[in-house]
Amino acid sequence: MRQLISHTEQFAAEGSPDAVVVAPHGQPRPEPYGREKTGAEPASQRVRRAGRLLVTCGLVLLPWLCVLATGLPATATAAHWPLAWIGLDALEAAGLIVTGVLASRGDVRHALAATATATLLVIDAWFDTTTATAGSDLDMAAAMACCAELPLAALCVWLAIRALGRRA
Repeated sequence: MRQLISHTEQFAAEGSPDAVVVAPHGQPRPEPYGREKTGAEPASQRVRRAGRLLVTCGLVLLPWLCVLATGLPATATAAHWPLAWIGLDALEAAGLIVTGVLASRGDVRHALAATATATLLVIDAWFDTTTATAGSDLDMAAAMACCAELPLAALCVWLAIRALGRRA
């Protein structure tokens, strides 16, 4: 039995989150996964603390929205406008390729790539349509958003949700 415990502890120490260490009757139970043996707080508490920090940061940004809404000029000139759009589209292409490769290999990490790629695609659709001038530019931006960017973003979200649902 001791051999089983030491083998299981070694397996858990190698980083398997699914490993369960069970002590035989009458022996002390090993520390659960996610709690360091140094007495540090468990991982779940660190995650909750990080969550509270993110909520606080989001709430702090809300008044900043009012400052932006009242203080930004109606028009602006960007020195590196083409670079900004090329960079965004390059990130989208990389995200689509990485998501596709990981998904086609059955690697569940495609959920991470799909989530990031969906976010980029929605941001692209938003900025394309909100920065386009009225007329043919706006028509092209709306067509790209409705026919390419948003459907691809929806596909990426579907892939991410499906992958995460499998692990639950």
